Amino acid sequence: MSDKQSSNAYWRANIRTIWICIAIWAFVSYGCAILFRPLLSGISVGGTDLGFWFAQQGSIITFVILIFAYAWRMNKLDREHGVEE
Repeated sequence: MSDKQSSNAYWRANIRTIWICIAIWAFVSYGCAILFRPLLSGISVGGTDLGFWFAQQGSIITFVILIFAYAWRMNKLDREHGVEE
C-alpha cells in the first residue's frame, strides 16, 4: 500500500471514529436529556428521573468516557498505521 493510500485509510478511520463519538454524545446529551425525557421519567436513578439525570450528570460522564475511548482508539489506529509516537 502506498503512503497516500495508507494516509487516506488512517484519516478515514480517524473521521469515522470522530463521527461515532459525536453521534453517541449527541444521542445522550440531546436525545436522552431532551427528546426522550418524557419516556425516561418513569425510571428513577438516585431519587430523580433518568431524563433529568442524563441532563445533569449522564451527558457529562458520557463525554468523559468518550474522551478516554477516543484516546484509546486513536492510539490503536496510530499503531496500526505506523504513526505512533
